Amino acid sequence: MKKIIVFGNSGSGKSTLALQLKDAWQLAHLDLDSIAWLPQHPPVRKPLEAAHLDITHFVKNNENWVIEGCYADLLALVLDEATEVIFLDLPISQCVENAQKRPWEPHKYASKSAQDENLPMLIEWIGQYEQREDTFSRQAHRELFDRFDGTKSRFTTNKEV
Repeated sequence: MKKIIVFGNSGSGKSTLALQLKDAWQLAHLDLDSIAWLPQHPPVRKPLEAAHLDITHFVKNNENWVIEGCYADLLALVLDEATEVIFLDLPISQCVENAQKRPWEPHKYASKSAQDENLPMLIEWIGQYEQREDTFSRQAHRELFDRFDGTKSRFTTNKEV
C-alpha cells in the first residue's frame, strides 16, 4: 500500500513529482489546490472542515494515493494515514527558477498568458517562505516533516528530486 504526501514551497516541484509517482505506482492523485479554495474571485480559502470532508472522501475512495500541496493544515489531517512523506525543501532561488519555467497549468489558469500575469505575485510569495508563520511556511512544513514517524525524505535540490 502506498499513501504518499508531497509538500514544500510553491515552485519546489510538488506537482511534477506527484504526477511521476502517480504514473509509476498507479496512484490516485490529489492536488490540494483543487479543494482548498472556494470558487470565487478573489480566491478565499475553503473552511478547513469542508476541505477535510473532501480529503476524507478522496482517501476513503482510493486505496493507494499521492496527495500534494503546500497546505500543512490540510496535510496534517491525513498525516497518520500516510505511509511516506516527501518534503521538497529547495532553496527559494530554485523555486523561483522552477516557477519561471513552469508549463501552463490549464486546471488553474484559463491561458498561459493568465498564468504568466500571476508570476510576479507568485515569485514574491515564494520569496516569503522562510518569513511566513502560516500553514504555507517552511516552519509549518518542517514541523509536519518532523512529526511524521514513518518513511520520509527531504530533498534540498532539484537534482535530488
